[in-house]
Amino acid sequence: MSPARPVRTLSLVERTEIDGVPVVWEQGPAPLRATLTFGCGVRDETFRTIGISHLVEHLAMSTLPRVHYDHNAMVDLETTSFTVCGRPEQVVEFFDRVCRAVGDLPLDRIGKEAGVLAAEGGASVPPTVGALLSQRFGPQWVGLEPWAGPGFDRLTADHVRVYVSRFFVAGNAVLYLTGPPPAGLRLPLPTGPRAEHPAPALRPQPGPLWAAHMVPSVGAALLGERNASWAMGMSVLAERLERTARHEEGLSYEVDRAVVPLDAVGRLYAVTVDAREGQEERVAGLLWSELRRMADEGPTEEELAHECAGARETYGDPRYVEVEAESAAMAELFGLDYRPRDERLEEMTAVTPTDVRDRFTGAIDTVHLIVPCDVRINLPGLAEGGCGRTRTAPAGQVFKPPLLAKVLARAARGMRLTLTADGLALRDSDGDVHEVRFADIVGVEVYERERLVFGRSGCIIPVDPDLFRGAEAAVRAVDANVPAYLFYQRSELVPVDD
Repeated sequence: MSPARPVRTLSLVERTEIDGVPVVWEQGPAPLRATLTFGCGVRDETFRTIGISHLVEHLAMSTLPRVHYDHNAMVDLETTSFTVCGRPEQVVEFFDRVCRAVGDLPLDRIGKEAGVLAAEGGASVPPTVGALLSQRFGPQWVGLEPWAGPGFDRLTADHVRVYVSRFFVAGNAVLYLTGPPPAGLRLPLPTGPRAEHPAPALRPQPGPLWAAHMVPSVGAALLGERNASWAMGMSVLAERLERTARHEEGLSYEVDRAVVPLDAVGRLYAVTVDAREGQEERVAGLLWSELRRMADEGPTEEELAHECAGARETYGDPRYVEVEAESAAMAELFGLDYRPRDERLEEMTAVTPTDVRDRFTGAIDTVHLIVPCDVRINLPGLAEGGCGRTRTAPAGQVFKPPLLAKVLARAARGMRLTLTADGLALRDSDGDVHEVRFADIVGVEVYERERLVFGRSGCIIPVDPDLFRGAEAAVRAVDANVPAYLFYQRSELVPVDD
């Protein structure tokens, strides 16, 4: 293991390196808090390996003995982190154990931890934000967030080994603390380089869209950049929504914001607004109205001054030291420019209402608004979106429901499954046609004779001989044209009725 290197100063944040891992800190109040973060999360998984970051985190934490100091671990869209709070010697002990565990995970515990994870549930972002990401990307990259995937019990030891060797290495980690690294701190991680995180292309969007989804609240997302104008504009938007939807009209309780990095500069900005039952359509109208007002008028000088004053208060709070250290650490981990808080505040004070208005004006065509699945909206300027679908079925071999199904279920009468030259298409009971090419299949669930096909577009097609007469031919086509590693048996952790 290499010794610690000489320290260099970045404003109030200090930097060094231990065992090949960058280490940053800023002096804050006791007790010492420290977080070891790996540059991998939901966005680095595939449909076939959904949940593997969380599984690795659980396997590592399962090796720790019972202790009396605070410690935790978590996974989000970008990172997997292990955090400890305690005396210096406790911090040293915790990271030594975590790093050694990462290099030698108890793979025989995968089955047990799969059950624990299924019971835990949870999500990296709120459900409405997850659905907005899926609308943008389908079941890939950050769009994987709301999808269940094959299930934790369908992840194998080989999946874990490959994932850990790529992401849980010294070159893909950073440690940040609220004080200097304690004496004797070592980070004995496997060696390896920083991981790359290539983003797929955004799904085409002709203009502002809305869609219904299984979400608990109304939300909207739009594309922007990493700068103060966007951050302040979204904060003003949230303040306005809270004032109108909650305080003036009594329709809502909570307004939340989220920022999702797409690359070094690009960001997806989201805002969610819960609604009193039966008032979702009205809240969606308020959200769309405020978005358009930001694009037409921008914020006022007073609103921007309020944001700057709030930032000064936040930055001056001694507890903010950990947030600042994290900001510097994430810049280190993902190759971003780190801007100390005094520079960020200076940038904020230079933002004008015109700056913010122009940002929203340029991005209004990227708006995607989402509502709960039983809500329909009709708002000027918003077209209906959703998964890629048409009203015209492609040419191919057509399979119809059997006569008994048509008799028992009215919805089955219009359904058709088509085996095309390069994929599948499904006409659903509403007459919409969903098409998935074999090359765009991201997962195939196997359950008895059925194949449930998941497409990159977000479309799901059941290939079931019990539902479509003669569909054995389509089953054989799926089996022959889709790579074997994308197939998996239905999870035993999911009730059969689901």
